[in-house]
Amino acid sequence: MPKPKMKGPTLPRRPAARRRSLAAGGLGLAAAAYVGVDYLRHLRPSWHGRLQPALWAALALATAARAPFYRRWDAELRAAPRFLAAMAFMLAAFLCEAISVRFVSTVLGLQWHRSTAPLPDTGQWVLLALNEKFPQIVVDLLRAHIITLHHYLMLFIMLGFSALFDCIKGPGLGIAARYMFTMAVGRLLRTITFLATILPSARPWCAEARYQMPDYPHSWAQKYYAPYASDPDAIRRVIQEDMPYAFVEAYPADYRPNWGHMSFLVDILRPTAGEESSWYHFLKKASGGCSDLMYSGHMLVAVLTAMAWTEAYGGWISVVIWFLVLHSAQREIRERHHYSVDCIVAIYVGILLWRMTGFIWSATDTIRARRLEKLDKVQNRLFRAARDSDVDEIRVLLNEVELASQEKKGFSQRVILSFSSAMIVFTLLCVLLAFTLTSDG
Repeated sequence: MPKPKMKGPTLPRRPAARRRSLAAGGLGLAAAAYVGVDYLRHLRPSWHGRLQPALWAALALATAARAPFYRRWDAELRAAPRFLAAMAFMLAAFLCEAISVRFVSTVLGLQWHRSTAPLPDTGQWVLLALNEKFPQIVVDLLRAHIITLHHYLMLFIMLGFSALFDCIKGPGLGIAARYMFTMAVGRLLRTITFLATILPSARPWCAEARYQMPDYPHSWAQKYYAPYASDPDAIRRVIQEDMPYAFVEAYPADYRPNWGHMSFLVDILRPTAGEESSWYHFLKKASGGCSDLMYSGHMLVAVLTAMAWTEAYGGWISVVIWFLVLHSAQREIRERHHYSVDCIVAIYVGILLWRMTGFIWSATDTIRARRLEKLDKVQNRLFRAARDSDVDEIRVLLNEVELASQEKKGFSQRVILSFSSAMIVFTLLCVLLAFTLTSDG
């Protein structure tokens, strides 16, 4: 009796042609259109006023029309706890960063900001030298504000929503959770870094223009920094004795408002009598700070966005986004928002952090991986059943392989519908908040 031919489990075919079509003209063109139309505000404001609402309306209608036909709302619902946890972690990291930014900007006093020169930056020298060599049209292109912080945030939001159209591997909340978790880790590392050593701003006028702060240093800096800041003999002696020995000058007392349970922030935020008394007001005004913050937060956002696009989507648009990242880096240096080292460190930290957080979401086909893993476990039994011509056993084993790849079900249609509607509304609110909070760059 001839042995039946054994067929392996049928693996799902990826919709390659469909994705190639989308890669050629769908999501990539939408992203390019978004950046291009928004740049028209500098070239043709009247065109921008007409085209931008039309583009937003088209994207919103396409999303609303596609959402009812999305087949992975179950997976999105399972990813929601990770998404919310990552968002809470990111918000906590931003709060820690805002407090630290205000502290490093005010701890040395306004006189230090006035008298301390920016650090020598060879990257700035190179860009000034290239301005002398390049044609004016190239210099104008390098100076152009083609893409800013809110563009990178919106590009990522577009990437996450593209899971609805099967442009990227779902769930979209999975890649969003990875993005926010990586952002939070990057922000905490950044906070530790700029707290460790306070560097002068590349824009010496920043502190006087942005903050109200005392001219004199904080009491901690009065004792541990000011006496040993410039005198070589004092520096040598404090190194030898390894103890603060110098006499502390008499400075005015700092203003101390009553913030109730938040009064512990008074020593950190250094409020002044001429400003509002709310501690929250000082955190809002922390902004980008007025000491150099190693490394660049703007560049971290740009790099994480580029890494997400490269892994999840690829194609020509990912290459374009990386060129825009480099353009943003040279503009940060050119406009002296950051030193060159801040941008360089942000690029490799962002790349490394993204590589380390693949456990949260990955573009790898996990369904295929689960099938192959199960097939590897049952292959000996499968070969034995084939040798014994046990067709029923073969069917049972192949069914086990098929079941291993199936995602768990367990949510009713009502739950899925409610969740999908709430998620779309919530994300749109996040988009509006992102635009509002990053409108000043």
